[in-house]
Amino acid sequence: MKKGLIAVLFAVGGVALGAAGVGKTLKDKVDYKSKMSDKHLALYLMMNQWVKVKQENKSIAGYLEAEGYKSIAIYGMNYVGETLMDELLNSNVEVKYGIDKNADTIYADIDVLRPEDELPEVDAVIVTAITFFDDIEDALSKKMDCPILSMEDILYEV
Repeated sequence: MKKGLIAVLFAVGGVALGAAGVGKTLKDKVDYKSKMSDKHLALYLMMNQWVKVKQENKSIAGYLEAEGYKSIAIYGMNYVGETLMDELLNSNVEVKYGIDKNADTIYADIDVLRPEDELPEVDAVIVTAITFFDDIEDALSKKMDCPILSMEDILYEV
C-alpha cells in the first residue's frame, strides 16, 4: 500500500514539475515574442520617419556634412544599415566600414568587422540597431574616440 501511495505522489510531483517547466518555457516564448514585437515596431516607426525626411527633401548626408562628419562606420548591417549605406553612396560622406556581430555572414560592398575587432578611426559611428543602442554605445565608447550616434536620433534631428 505504501508503494502505491509513493508512486502516486511521485507521479503527481512529476506532473507538477513538468507543468512548471512548460509554463516557464511558454513564458520565455511570450517574452521573446514581445521583445521582437517591440523591436519591429521601433524599426517601423524609424523607417516611417525616414520616409518623412525624404518627403521633406532633406537628407541624412546633408545632416552629417553639416555636423562635420566626413567618414563614418555603420553599426548594424542588416536592412537599415544597407539602406543607409546606399543613401550615402554618392555623397561626400564616406562609409569606411560596417560593424556587426554577425560580420562573418554578411556580404557588403564594404568591409564588415565584428565589434570586438580593432575598429579604424572614423568621425562617427551610426548605430542602426536602435533597440540595443545604449548597450552598443557603452561598448563602443570604451573602444573608440568618436561620437556614437543613433540612427533614430539623426532622423528626428534632420
